[in-house]
Amino acid sequence: MTAPHTGDTGDGTGAGDHTEPHAVVRGGVALWTLFLGLALLMVGNGLNLAVLGVRLVGEGFSVRTSGYVMACYFVGFLVGPGLVTKWLSTVGHIRVFAGLATMASVAVLVHSVWIDPVVWGLMRFVYGICIVGLYITIESWLNDASTPGNRGRTLAVYMIVHMGGLAVGQLLIATGDPAGFTLFAVASILVSLSFVPVSLAATTDAPAIRLAEHVGVRSLWNVAPTGMVGMALIGASTGTLFGLGAVYVTSAGFSAGRTAAFLAAPSIGALLLQWPIGWLSDRFPRRGVILLAAGAATGSAAALAVTPEGSVVVVLLMVLLGGFSFPLYSLLLSHTLDWSPPGTAMGASSTLLRVNGAGAVLGPVVAASAMGALGDVAFFWVFAAAHGLLVLYVTWRLVVKEGLPLERQGEFVSVPARGTDLAVQLAARPLTTSRALLRRREPL
Repeated sequence: MTAPHTGDTGDGTGAGDHTEPHAVVRGGVALWTLFLGLALLMVGNGLNLAVLGVRLVGEGFSVRTSGYVMACYFVGFLVGPGLVTKWLSTVGHIRVFAGLATMASVAVLVHSVWIDPVVWGLMRFVYGICIVGLYITIESWLNDASTPGNRGRTLAVYMIVHMGGLAVGQLLIATGDPAGFTLFAVASILVSLSFVPVSLAATTDAPAIRLAEHVGVRSLWNVAPTGMVGMALIGASTGTLFGLGAVYVTSAGFSAGRTAAFLAAPSIGALLLQWPIGWLSDRFPRRGVILLAAGAATGSAAALAVTPEGSVVVVLLMVLLGGFSFPLYSLLLSHTLDWSPPGTAMGASSTLLRVNGAGAVLGPVVAASAMGALGDVAFFWVFAAAHGLLVLYVTWRLVVKEGLPLERQGEFVSVPARGTDLAVQLAARPLTTSRALLRRREPL
């Protein structure tokens, strides 16, 4: 996806980001207020995701129909940044955030009063546009407010709030009846409330938004084909997990508490393993760490496919699946930035995230068709296949292409699995010009 950002020199230093004086937040307290708004948004988003998946099965929709409905969210997420960029440039950040939060809240409520797959698909599309727009708005404020001294802490808190809020929201499904109105209403209220702390934290002078420089798919393929292939496959697996996870557990007859634990487990795993895997990728060849994580995710998914649904091991395996799968997003992004020529870092990440978004659209559709033909267990085999293909491709590249010397690797760029270009920019800013100039141009 092509999301806006506040400027990039291509060397990752962020030079030129503050060409015009303006203030975005009023001190450290206001920065934490932005995180509170993000937390409310993510809890509401997680709850809505879980409830909707359960209701799709409860209302008698087929697995294939459910896959199409849930894939509409990722279509909205894919096309939303271009629309949001125009709105931000005309009416400003605060008004855009207010409008998108309101529309997202309304979309959640429509699900509960108008039960029709076409309407639900349309609402998921609108909701996807709103959510990516809300991400862009918050991330642009965080980018503008961060400094070299606090950028690392800002990104760390952003990761925890993003993934932790999503997990908490999915756990909340155990507190009510998904067949009723209450949980939809709670999700709607949380999304609406996210605007309150954000509006109090932000000033009227919002950061300038500029489009990332364009890098074509063919150009990026010539630079880092491993990143392209990997992002498409990981997008498909992540889209399947977020789109059909609740559909799977409902079809399998899980209890409310077990459903909540199953859905929250991957996000918890990502919180636990993201940083250790990132630490390894900064000290060992990055493709090797990608291979290790993808192999572990493949094994976890295959183990889930053969483990009885009622086993207590299922939730633990879901923690491992999320813990090894979700960091692949950041690993592949870091790998691509290692090889991006000076002047193209943000454009390359923008193209890469669009590839990931396209995979996320196709994943639920393909998985739903497989589940309809082969049964619920195909849910896990789709994960095993996606990650297994990545293992095979990376293994082949290791054989035919020499890797980047370890001393020329950039720092690990850690971003949420559904972050935008602005999250990438926030993470990539510490990279130095000298390191960027050492990047070799040949593809990996």
